Amino acid sequence: QVQLVESGGGLVQAGGSLRLSCAASGSIFSIGVMGWYRQCPGKQREVVAVISRGGTTTYADFVKGRFSISRDNAKNTVYLQMNALKPEDTGVYYCHAPSLSLWGQGTQVTVSA
Repeated sequence: QVQLVESGGGLVQAGGSLRLSCAASGSIFSIGVMGWYRQCPGKQREVVAVISRGGTTTYADFVKGRFSISRDNAKNTVYLQMNALKPEDTGVYYCHAPSLSLWGQGTQVTVSA
């Protein structure tokens, strides 16, 4: 069974950057679409960015121009580069494979003012 493991979260000051990684135990090429979601304190989980097998990307309006999703099918890894972080970006970030209804355990991102 495929598993997703996120890493790269942490504490950063506003304006800083973090790079999240999502490592899959199986082939992400065969999985297809992969995505990053987040759950901010007191809010429902929401989509941040998704990427197709071929690399087509879609972003939530609140991260456009600041975040970038990418994937390395050979390494079975999906990345989320987060720049110009804001305190409202604080939350738990999850990797998701919709075709498998599969979620990672999440990684905490905290942005201080």
